[in-house]
Amino acid sequence: MMKRNQSGFTLIEIAIVLVIIGLLLGGVLKGQELINSAKVKNLSTDFRNIPVFIYSYQDKFRSLPGDDTNATSHVGATATLATTPAGSLGNGLINGFWDSNTATDESIVFWQHVRLAGLAAGPTTVSVASDQDPYLPQNAVGGRIGIESGSPTPPVDNLKGAYIICSKHILGKFAKQLDTTLDNGVGDTGSIMVTDDASSGSSRGASPPGVAAPDDDVLYTVCMGV
Repeated sequence: MMKRNQSGFTLIEIAIVLVIIGLLLGGVLKGQELINSAKVKNLSTDFRNIPVFIYSYQDKFRSLPGDDTNATSHVGATATLATTPAGSLGNGLINGFWDSNTATDESIVFWQHVRLAGLAAGPTTVSVASDQDPYLPQNAVGGRIGIESGSPTPPVDNLKGAYIICSKHILGKFAKQLDTTLDNGVGDTGSIMVTDDASSGSSRGASPPGVAAPDDDVLYTVCMGV
């Protein structure tokens, strides 16, 4: 009687396949980790760069971008002078909410002034058609970035600073890394605070509370006082 050939994988072949699968999964996870790290690095760079824009502009022109009464002579005839709220130009504040959609607010004109001064890249024609308008700066995860003076109602309760920078639509796991990198790692204290994504913007009434320990998969707004 003829012996029938056996089919199937040997233990060695199965082990090799499992090793290959493990290497592939490890590579995918490592790649995702690198992508996430790059996003957090870009997000933190935004928070570090915007104060540089402010202080460089002030050092050069003795004025605050967005609040500059002599912007046309400082950065060019195409510069816009903010008109809302009336009578606030030159008062040493960046008036208007950080995510304002009012083209004449100082918090919006701010970006034109720093770009015309050569401090930042981007369009210099003021336009606020939507949060995705090319004029309005975006962070590494596609959320709006902005600045305001935060007075009298800051975008996060008890957040202190002459100027407040906010960045929107940030996953909780990234918000925690940002807070740990730039501050104390607690989302409701210090110079970096985390709050609900829908509460800190131009529709806010009272200042929303900070979130001490953000959930990894929930979107938040991260704000920094400087």
